[in-house]
Amino acid sequence: MKCTLKRTGEILAQEIEIANTYFTRLKGLMFRRELPNGSGLLLDPCPQIHTCFMRFNIDAIFFDRNGLVLYVAEQMRPWRFGKFVRGSRYTLELPGGTLAGRVRKGDQVVLS
Repeated sequence: MKCTLKRTGEILAQEIEIANTYFTRLKGLMFRRELPNGSGLLLDPCPQIHTCFMRFNIDAIFFDRNGLVLYVAEQMRPWRFGKFVRGSRYTLELPGGTLAGRVRKGDQVVLS
């Protein structure tokens, strides 16, 4: 699965792992050494994240069922708790620095 920013057609991640059970969402990216460029983790459902037990920064896009971006967190450092994003169905976690200001609230993302 890949994620594309509809406004520009840019591919944000081309290899996305899905975490859609209690245990896969709970584990998330914890204890991994890295998240390779071009990859991501899609948490479903997920209105809030944390970076406890993580070793690297991440970027995160929170969006609703229709792909409407509700909130973007960039360069979230390890051992932090993110904001609760009301209405968010999905959160896509990406390597820190991936977004670099290119995605903003109100954008549309497409999963395919």
